[in-house]
Amino acid sequence: MYLVSAYFDSETNKILQGYINKIAAATGNDFMVKNNVPPHLTLSAIEARGVDVLLPAFDSLAGEIKQGEISIITVGQLMPQVIYAAPYLNDYLSTLEQSVFDCLAGIPETTVSNYYKPFSWLPHITLAKTLTREQMLDAVKVMQDFKSIKAKIVKIGLAKVNPHEDVSEITLC
Repeated sequence: MYLVSAYFDSETNKILQGYINKIAAATGNDFMVKNNVPPHLTLSAIEARGVDVLLPAFDSLAGEIKQGEISIITVGQLMPQVIYAAPYLNDYLSTLEQSVFDCLAGIPETTVSNYYKPFSWLPHITLAKTLTREQMLDAVKVMQDFKSIKAKIVKIGLAKVNPHEDVSEITLC
């Protein structure tokens, strides 16, 4: 499995990493910290035999996608194990996701996850995962002080999962 993710400006990273660290400290669940998973918003998840079949298509996005602003406005749960921050789905974010999907969807012998196709995608930024029921309650308590974040997407990346390993990045202009 490979992911294409959006990455944020340094101020947004600092805020989101702060939430990730606070949840880890309050719950004792340090999955995100221990595995060096950076704050990101996954745009696509794709099954492929190897990264070599994805790189040409991913690299073709360079210069085609621009930086953009989003508003991260709420916190939610993917029950029973994930707590996340979620953005408002504005035109920029919708176009970004569609561009990535269009670029990757036609690659032979690959499959884009049904959860990352247009109109079935739930944009979210995972703050903690593999939470137990008790840890989820503690994580929700930590997030009671959440405030809306104006964020800027400044790059996209292609990564392997389990464990997270960056393969390629494109800095957006």
